[in-house]
Amino acid sequence: MDKDVVKRIKELKYKIDKLPKGYISTKKIGGNVYYYLQWNENSKKRSKYLTDEELLSLNPLIEERQQLEQTLRDLKKGFCFSYTLMHKNEKVVDIYFNTLGYIKDIGNPYSFNHLPIGSLDSKGNLSNANLIEWWNERRIPISRTGIRHVLDQLELDSLQSLPLRSLGLSLSDQYWIKPKNKDISWEEINFFHNDFSDDLGELLLGNILKNKYIDFSSPDNTSIGNLKKRWKISNGNRILIKGGSNPFRQEPFNEVVAYKVATALGINHVKYSLVFIDEYPYSECIDFINDNEDLVPAYFVNKLLKKNNNDSLYTHLIKCGEKLGIKDFKEYIDKLIVFDFILANEDRHLNNFGVIRDSSTLEFIGPAPIFDSGSSFGFNKISSDIKPFKDIESKPFKSNIVEQLDLVPSFKWLDINKLNYIKDNIYDWFICYESQYLDKARIEAIAKSVKDRIDYIIDKYL
Repeated sequence: MDKDVVKRIKELKYKIDKLPKGYISTKKIGGNVYYYLQWNENSKKRSKYLTDEELLSLNPLIEERQQLEQTLRDLKKGFCFSYTLMHKNEKVVDIYFNTLGYIKDIGNPYSFNHLPIGSLDSKGNLSNANLIEWWNERRIPISRTGIRHVLDQLELDSLQSLPLRSLGLSLSDQYWIKPKNKDISWEEINFFHNDFSDDLGELLLGNILKNKYIDFSSPDNTSIGNLKKRWKISNGNRILIKGGSNPFRQEPFNEVVAYKVATALGINHVKYSLVFIDEYPYSECIDFINDNEDLVPAYFVNKLLKKNNNDSLYTHLIKCGEKLGIKDFKEYIDKLIVFDFILANEDRHLNNFGVIRDSSTLEFIGPAPIFDSGSSFGFNKISSDIKPFKDIESKPFKSNIVEQLDLVPSFKWLDINKLNYIKDNIYDWFICYESQYLDKARIEAIAKSVKDRIDYIIDKYL
C-alpha cells in the first residue's frame, strides 16, 4: 500500500472518530413518530431519544460518518471507480480510478481515432503512461496561487480527485468521463450548453464560502495554470477571468496590450479586456473553443512522432504538426517566435499554445489563436531592470530570446510599417492603465524595451 493511501486512511480514521457513532432509527407509537440514536458500546446496544432539534443537527453528522466509513472500507480493499472516457458521446476507453483520484488501470480502447492526441506510442498502440499524463494535465496544479486556501476550505490534501467531481468536463475540449453505472449524455452535462456552479471559482479567487456543501459542477476543476483564475457565464458567453502575480500583478495589463500588438501585426490572438475585482486587476476573455472543437496543446502534438536525435524541438514540433496536416503550422510557429520576442514573453511553454481539432470529423481546423501572453514586458522585474535583452528567459525552443529568434528562416511576412506603428503606440497602450500597479516609470521602461527589440528586428532582418 503506497504512502498516500496510508496517509489517507489515517486521515479518515481521525475524521470518523470526531463524528457521532451509530444510526438513527424510528418508532411509531400511537400514530406519532419518534427518533432514536442507536449505537453499540462495550458489546451492548445503546439508545437515546432525539428531540426535533437534536435530530436536525445530528442527522447530517451521522450521514457524514457513514460516508467516510464506506470510503475507508473501499480504500482498504483497493476499491476503484469505473468510468468510460468519452469524446462527446463516443466511447473511447475505460479508466479506473482509486479513491484518491489516481488512475489505477486502463482498459482496451473502444476507439483509437478518438483517443486524445499524444496518447499513442510510436507503434500506434495506446500508451497508458501518455494517457495518464494527459489526464494529470487536466487538473489545477499545486503551484496555483492561493491554492492552499482552497485545499483548507475543501478539507483536501490533494487536488487529484477534483476533476472526477465534475466528470472531467472542460471548456477547452469535448472529453469527459462517464460513470459506468449512469446513463447520461454529453448534451445533458457539458458546460458549453449547461450552467455550472460558481462555488469553486469563488474559492479560487480567494473568497470564503459560507455554504458547508460545495457544488463542484464547474470547469474550474480542470483549469490549468499557476495564476488565480476562474470561469463564469456572462450574457451566454463562457468567460475566463485571470489574475496577476505578486508583486506587480502586471499580467492582466499585458494580456490586453499583447492583443493590440498581435492585431497590429495581423496575428490571430485572443481578445482580452481588463476588469478590477476587489480592487485587484484581472483579465477577461471569451472562450475561443466552441462546443464542436478540441484545443490540443503543442505539448501533446509534440508526442505524435518519436523525436529524431538530430532534430531540435523546433524542427520536431513542426514535423509533428505537418504530420497531422495542420495548415500553415510552420508559419504559425515562426510568427509566434517573433511575437514573443517583441513582447519578451518568458513563459511560452508547450501547454499554452496549440492547434484546434473538429471533435466530430477529427480534422484539424488550424492553429489556435495566441493566448496566455501575460508573462511579458518585464512582468516580474523592477522598473530599472526592464531592459530590451537583460535577464529575459525564453521558451520553448531556446533559453535566449535572440537565439530563439534566429530559428525563424524568413521575415518576408513582417511589414516594417506595422512594426513602426507598434513603436509609436506602445506607450499609449500602457499609459491608459497607469495605476498603483503600473506607474509611469515602469511604463516608460516597458515602451523603451519594446522599441529597442523592434529596432533589432528591423536592423538585422528587414
